Amino acid sequence: MTEEINALLKNHTWSLVPSSPSQNLVGCKWVFRIKHHSDDFIERYKARLVANGFHQRSGINYIETFNPIIKPTIIRTILSLAISCGWSLRQLDVKMPFSMGFFKKMSTCLNPMVSLIPLVLLMSASFTKHSMASKKHLVLGSITSASHTIFLLLYVDGIVVTGNDSTHLQQFISLLGGHFDIKDLGPLNYFLGLQVLHKDGTLHINQLKYAHDLLQKANLLNSKPASTPLVAKVLLSVFNGTLISNPTEYCKLIGSLEYRTLTCPDISFAVNTVAQFMSAPRTSHLVAAKRILRYIKGTNDLSLTFTPQIAVARLSVYSDADWAGCLDSRRSTTGYVITLGTNLTSWCSKKQPTISCSSTESEYRALSYTCAETTRLCSLLHKLGVHLWFPVQLFCDNLNTRYIAANPVFHARTCHIELDYHFVCEKVALRSHQVCFVPSVDQPADLFTKALHKPRHQHMSSKLVHPVTPSLRSGRMGGC
Repeated sequence: MTEEINALLKNHTWSLVPSSPSQNLVGCKWVFRIKHHSDDFIERYKARLVANGFHQRSGINYIETFNPIIKPTIIRTILSLAISCGWSLRQLDVKMPFSMGFFKKMSTCLNPMVSLIPLVLLMSASFTKHSMASKKHLVLGSITSASHTIFLLLYVDGIVVTGNDSTHLQQFISLLGGHFDIKDLGPLNYFLGLQVLHKDGTLHINQLKYAHDLLQKANLLNSKPASTPLVAKVLLSVFNGTLISNPTEYCKLIGSLEYRTLTCPDISFAVNTVAQFMSAPRTSHLVAAKRILRYIKGTNDLSLTFTPQIAVARLSVYSDADWAGCLDSRRSTTGYVITLGTNLTSWCSKKQPTISCSSTESEYRALSYTCAETTRLCSLLHKLGVHLWFPVQLFCDNLNTRYIAANPVFHARTCHIELDYHFVCEKVALRSHQVCFVPSVDQPADLFTKALHKPRHQHMSSKLVHPVTPSLRSGRMGGC
């Protein structure tokens, strides 16, 4: 707490002024956290002084609040680029978050020195990192000169930097340390609950410790592993089972599972399915969520693997849809997979916002969402200086969808599809994208649209994630 106060004073965070009866005083409070290493040993204790905003009202005390965020796709893209170029990945830690904004209207806070009083701190293991992950945000920055490039990933007080010149990168870290109190943690190995393993020129990323903590909290460390995340051909409904007594715990579990999908794409459809019942969860939904945990227990050695790619990279894109798969709304589910070379960078499993009248329409909508994502990714890669191979190939297993993309005048099947989905045809006409047919048996995006039987699920997931040697002590993993 003393270090936090001293850092705030050093950075001139506030000015001390006399109080006035007309001022709306905002209180402050302390937030404590135990920071662990990947092997579960305690790294250090952290204290944060934050404003108590419970009594502030939107439109009166503030207009809007926002934070710049970065998508996980960008993180994976930067890591793929770094391993392909042979760049070093360095990790830094800032002792105090340094994000500051400019106020158009003066805000008055109680003197925080008043709250610097002796406390008895009760910190338990239940205050885990996964409960805080959804509240923190990422920032991507880049610095490019005539011959040097540096990329910076910022997660509140955690930083990952990489660049094409190690000497220049070290100079940048030293320059950053001259302005902020920064601790150089060396090569990247543990960031945002992600464990990073460098092995034989490849990069393996997993959430071994995070998954272990989830299983431990749910008392499933000794449970029997499940072969698939969801039971095939069993559709969940808002009417299945009875309402559970504590929906808050269900919501926390789903939030934790959503964060697990950062490195576990094979559970994306299952998590997307159980997340649709958070407003009124029932016993059948909780059973399905626990099955996902038991599947994680049996596949906790899987990780994302990034290997060096050639100078001119190719985006391989697979798009799929499950027509009217939702039992309650009869909406379809979109699924896509995007790889940069052989490195998996982006995927999605999401229910479509409107009902599709045919399987062709649902497939075409999915293709449209996928095309939009590739357009954003191409723009990002262009800014990062990556040379792409064009046209981008979009693989789908519906021939009618391919015909529509090539011939927008196919009125018999497109008259009821909104015009904004026809930008796929424009991309094809511009030759920036090409729609190709792939047999359903070779369609990895099928994993993101429906629950599959064990053999097919294992076959498809093996295309996306690969086994890696666990880095936690085997005695603590409880056999998971």
